[in-house]
Amino acid sequence: MDTVLEQIYSTVLGAAPFVIGAYALMWLVLFVYVVFVTFGLKKTEKRIALLEEALAEKTA
Repeated sequence: MDTVLEQIYSTVLGAAPFVIGAYALMWLVLFVYVVFVTFGLKKTEKRIALLEEALAEKTA
């Protein structure tokens, strides 16, 4: 193998755990964000339904 390629591969492979860790952390943060947004959306939908019921009772 060419010595230049060996140097490049040794540099890239040495940094691989950091790159994998960064991607794993990014996906974890994205997943947690989506979960929080989903729960917030469900809570907001429940509050809107309660407001709609209260408005319907008030106008009826």
